[in-house]
Amino acid sequence: MRKIVHRHLGKVVAGAAIAVAGTAVMIGVTLPGTAGAEESDGGLRAGGTAQQAAQDGQGGSVRPGVVERAPAEGRKGKGRDPLTDDEMRRAERIAVNRALFDSSENVEGARGPQRIGVDLAEPDTADLDNPNAPRRADITFYDYKDDTLVTKTVDLDTGKVDRTGVQHGVQPPISRDEMTEAAQLLIADPLGAGLKADFKDATGKELTSPDQLMLNSMVYRATPGARSAALGACGEHRCVRLFPKVKNGPWIDSRDLVIDLSARKVGKLG
Repeated sequence: MRKIVHRHLGKVVAGAAIAVAGTAVMIGVTLPGTAGAEESDGGLRAGGTAQQAAQDGQGGSVRPGVVERAPAEGRKGKGRDPLTDDEMRRAERIAVNRALFDSSENVEGARGPQRIGVDLAEPDTADLDNPNAPRRADITFYDYKDDTLVTKTVDLDTGKVDRTGVQHGVQPPISRDEMTEAAQLLIADPLGAGLKADFKDATGKELTSPDQLMLNSMVYRATPGARSAALGACGEHRCVRLFPKVKNGPWIDSRDLVIDLSARKVGKLG
């Protein structure tokens, strides 16, 4: 567990799995003032020469960037446009009726299913070439009461649920709320002692909340012959491995720990 490398912050510290997990955080990050920069005569040259800047009337200085305001989002999209925030909220209200709310359980053990995602539904075959085809949304929930994945397809024009699918043993990517709850369970568990010690080594502070970490995760499924009997139900249960990172600091290696969100327990691999 104690594999943190906080003395060499510019390096990969947790092996290939964490490097992959961290890629989503690192891709596309550009430091201010370096976009388009290149080496020239031993120095940095951003977006052109001083002579070009002077020709633009800037006297050799770089023009300040301009951030344009995003266009206003309408309440309803058109065609295959992504769902608007209003459409996503409306779809969820339609999908979660009183019966589903009362009979299901979220990741914290409270009533109501755990929302996993809301996406624009694929059009029916008959509507493939129809520019005025009805817009539908697929709302995916996980019910922790009986470990089922529930998908409801809502017709946003009629306000009705077109179809409902229920699956067992299907594990979509972990949502942000589930990741936070997994971190909370790990911090509170005796097996989280190494995580907390590594955090204190890196920051000098006590780790008490998931808000102190940047989190990545992946679903864990039990494999045949796995030596941890406590994790044998993972796959049927909702289980997650966390890849935590100190904010503005190093990664902490917790790959050998698995949080069973369904049983609300932490187990150790190997």
